[in-house]
Amino acid sequence: MVRVGLNAERLARAGAELADEVGFEHVTVSALARRFDVKVASLYSHVKNSHDLKTRIALVALAELADRAAEALAGRSGKDALTALGNVYRDYAREHPGRYAATQFRLDPESALASDGPRHSRMTRALLRGYDLTEPDQTHAVRLLGSVFHGYVSLELSGGFSHSAPDSGETWARTLEVLDALLRNWPGQSAPPTDRSTG
Repeated sequence: MVRVGLNAERLARAGAELADEVGFEHVTVSALARRFDVKVASLYSHVKNSHDLKTRIALVALAELADRAAEALAGRSGKDALTALGNVYRDYAREHPGRYAATQFRLDPESALASDGPRHSRMTRALLRGYDLTEPDQTHAVRLLGSVFHGYVSLELSGGFSHSAPDSGETWARTLEVLDALLRNWPGQSAPPTDRSTG
């Protein structure tokens, strides 16, 4: 018997919870059907397949993370904003490892455009305005921050920093300090063009 109230949104949120419990890579339509104690076929009127389910979970996770980031960044700038944004990513990953993994799921172009992914980029660019970076350096900096945040968090979640001192939290704080210093002293900033005319 089909569970009353099932729909794509409810399945996506249940899938997000399941991802935190068993790992995003283990989320399937079959696993979700077992969670609701229904037949797999009954879910296919709401989701097309496991890839569609994972896409929907990714959209949920990106929206949740964007909402947290927006709240954390409100009224902050410079190093304070940088630290707040970095901590949002790290805290979300530690609290919701499966959902965090879902934010890295490769979306098709249409889903990516409709997702909160562009919102994450806009917030990062707004943060960088406090560091007076111009293009293309601003884009380089967006990519740098994403790489450092996601790289550090992924290594930390996998236990990569758990076997040596100092504590990974101490290194994280130091990493944010170094990023702030780098952004304030960005190398290779374009200088005003020199007048080479001989007059």
